[in-house]
Amino acid sequence: MKQSKHPTQDIYSQAIVDAFFQLNPQSAIQNPVILLVWLGTILTLILTIAPNLFGEIPSQNPRLFNGLVTFILLVTIYAGNLGEVIAKAKGQAKANKLRSLKSETIAKKLAVDGTVTEVSSQTLQRGDSVYVVAGDIIPADGEVILGVGSVDESIITGESAPILKESGSEVASSVTEGTRIISDELIISVTANPGQGFIDRMIASMSGEESRKIPNEIALQALLAVMALIFLFVVVTLPAFAFYLQLPISATILVALLVSLMPTTIASLLKTISIAGIDRIANSNVIANSLDAEICTDVNTLVIDKTGTITLGNRLAENFIPINGHSELEVAAIAIAASVFDDTPEGKSIIRLADKLGAKIDFDPYRAEAIYFSTTTRISGTNLPNGSQVRKGALAAIKEFVGSSSQKLSDEIDLACERISLQGGTPLAVCLDGEIYGVIHLKDIVKPGIRDRFYQLQRLGIYTIMVTGDNKTTAGVISREAGIDDFIAEATPADKITVIQQQQAEGKLVAMTGEGNNDAPALAQANIGLAMNTGTQAAKSAANMVDLDSDPTKLIDIITIGKQLLMTRGVLTTFSISNDIAKYFAILPILFTTLNLGRFNIMQLSSTNSAVLSVLIYNAIAIFAFIPLALRGIKFRPVGANQIFQSHLLIYGIGGAIIPFVAIKLIDMAVTTIGLA
Repeated sequence: MKQSKHPTQDIYSQAIVDAFFQLNPQSAIQNPVILLVWLGTILTLILTIAPNLFGEIPSQNPRLFNGLVTFILLVTIYAGNLGEVIAKAKGQAKANKLRSLKSETIAKKLAVDGTVTEVSSQTLQRGDSVYVVAGDIIPADGEVILGVGSVDESIITGESAPILKESGSEVASSVTEGTRIISDELIISVTANPGQGFIDRMIASMSGEESRKIPNEIALQALLAVMALIFLFVVVTLPAFAFYLQLPISATILVALLVSLMPTTIASLLKTISIAGIDRIANSNVIANSLDAEICTDVNTLVIDKTGTITLGNRLAENFIPINGHSELEVAAIAIAASVFDDTPEGKSIIRLADKLGAKIDFDPYRAEAIYFSTTTRISGTNLPNGSQVRKGALAAIKEFVGSSSQKLSDEIDLACERISLQGGTPLAVCLDGEIYGVIHLKDIVKPGIRDRFYQLQRLGIYTIMVTGDNKTTAGVISREAGIDDFIAEATPADKITVIQQQQAEGKLVAMTGEGNNDAPALAQANIGLAMNTGTQAAKSAANMVDLDSDPTKLIDIITIGKQLLMTRGVLTTFSISNDIAKYFAILPILFTTLNLGRFNIMQLSSTNSAVLSVLIYNAIAIFAFIPLALRGIKFRPVGANQIFQSHLLIYGIGGAIIPFVAIKLIDMAVTTIGLA
């Protein structure tokens, strides 16, 4: 099938058609204002067929008038449907593109004995192992457990550069269903059952399947429902009042009066605003929903991990610094022995650097015992076959390991670690049994442009805290370079949770960004958890939101979208209610001309029927006119709340009271000229 060169035009063209299929009362049940409009439309339709149903009302050509009112009311409902359908269509287009990635593929499933069986990707379960080679589509979300290869993730992130995936790395081992391996081969452990993967979550977010009503939206809808009931009671009492005064008022005019007085503009576009908010979040490359975005507007504190979020996260060995008379080659030999079982990029970089200096292991790795790193001990290494122990890790942990023998070296090694830390690097001490040989300098780089982004967070009133396992000096250098307000050094995963709980105990709304397995508990504890797409499956599962760009300051964009949602609903509510002032002066004075209220007919409208039709036509036009605003949202500027309020009150409040006077008068002139009333 030939693909259109203008997909956006196709969306609008299809939306114009699809909006007609939503012209049924059932679609309006959850919106009291629109439900009343529907009931009024049904009533005027009946009166078009049987104009004398409620008695003879003096009127010229009542069927034409009733039919015109019915048509305009249908157009009014259609206008609200059109905005909602357009907003949904944009999200559905993105969701459909992602669904195309989930077409069933053949996966090479690995059995325990190493045999390979070709199976459907839909049959893979969590814990299964699959084998992929260059050109294969990755059949399920997973973690790389063996191998190194480049993966094209552009279909998800939009980034054309391939990403290197390898085992042993927290930030480079996670792979996503639907992406393609373009070099080498990988063995992957599946981490998600069918229908529970990362793309499924993206589809649900973009298509609105996970959308929940926002508290502010619920409160506004309740307010609109109360206003609708008040106006309904007022209109229902008018026939008795008119009968007493011997004023003829038809049921059609009462329906028109009710629809005109209700805030139909905001009621019609309320759902459109929320759905469009989700679309803007998706355009920011974030998987979230409008509820998360609005909660973000109240965030006071951002707790942020360092490695992989503030820095690039690929810490590599820069050089070896010997102490106590040892040579650089000796330090390299101890470092390579301590790293022989370390499969992380960091460990591999140590081995590469030591190998360049000519250092080799002089023992049989199969007879040695691996000591793996943990966030509790902050140390790793190897127990050698001859009984010796080599270790590398944080200085404090290594000092504790060697015991009292480290005291005589304290000043020398402290100075070496201080020099590395002042450069923003991470020092790792290495030792053999009870003797410290030197320090490994691990170098990481602060992400470019991040300082300006953190400055924007400060302007939004958000206090930033960096939590890292690095020492205080390194943490201080990185935090100053990145523009962070505060930092906590030498932190464990439990410390991250403690920091968040302390902030929450002070009444703060806390956001957390991270990407490693050890960040997952903190992401779950925070009010808002933002995981990096480069992170592990555990981190992405624990978070409320996932940033496909892996930008730790993406919270700025989410807050902006949240504030846009709030302001857009606010200005349309202001405009919708202020419109009522003009509508009062358009309809009420001309209805009660016999009560000497004609002097209030300041618009000098031609007749009662003309006034009713003019107001209803204006009402429908206003909804159509505000669809683009509902879709794109009010532009957010980081200025004071009072300044924003005054600006919006002037434009949408006063403007909303003046514009209808002019528009309704012009429509009245056109209606009279054409002869519709």
